[in-house]
Amino acid sequence: MSKRQKLIEIKNLKKYFHIDRHRILKAVDDVSFDIFKGETLGLVGESGCGKTTLGRTLTIIYGKTGGEIFYGDKNVNDINSKEFAKKVQMIFQDPQASLNPRMTVGDIIAEGLDIHKLYKNKEERNKKVFTLLEKVGLHREHASRFPHEFSGGQRQRIGIARALAISPEFIVCDEPISALDVSIQAQVVNLLKKLQKEGGLTYLFISHDLRMVRYISDRIAVMYLGDLVELAESEEFYNNPLHPYTKALLSTVPEPD
Repeated sequence: MSKRQKLIEIKNLKKYFHIDRHRILKAVDDVSFDIFKGETLGLVGESGCGKTTLGRTLTIIYGKTGGEIFYGDKNVNDINSKEFAKKVQMIFQDPQASLNPRMTVGDIIAEGLDIHKLYKNKEERNKKVFTLLEKVGLHREHASRFPHEFSGGQRQRIGIARALAISPEFIVCDEPISALDVSIQAQVVNLLKKLQKEGGLTYLFISHDLRMVRYISDRIAVMYLGDLVELAESEEFYNNPLHPYTKALLSTVPEPD
């Protein structure tokens, strides 16, 4: 990757939660890093280390406590939130919880199209929904069904189609495979890789599955108790980990014999 173009720059980002009057949880504490256009940055660490909070603060689902987020050359504070949502989307961990059970799959996928008025008429709207369904390996007749009629893997594909609907540049994948059967996980990761290649997408891939992170990521960042403790190219990360916590994490990955 020579002369990489910076898509996102995070400077001293903080996100704190007040537990009660006297206690503060520093979920993300003074974190800085860049994400380059077209890459997948893997973000790893054990549960509770702040990975998801970082992803949600980055997509402005959570307001930040301090620090700066730049998208391209603009501070996110200076970008209209509707315009920002068009560029940045999120794929959630639990496809069952993140899909409205009362809406048909077609309406779920078209939600972004409706908000941003990205079609001229109902016919064009339907056409876009059918195209998105086929893009993620589902069928157009699935549009009239409801989320409970699908398997976990299919529901995650619906979540991916919804994220893609408004043609974002950057997608935060928040543990997108952890709620799925092992047999389905590789299919979903392969789909994400294929979509990235086709659409020039940039991903932040949050996971605690180090094998999958190695498979999909160009670079890998490690979080520990709200801090970013290591960031390296994928192969370098696995072959020459520097931080003691990274070494401990890697030692738990089962080696095939």
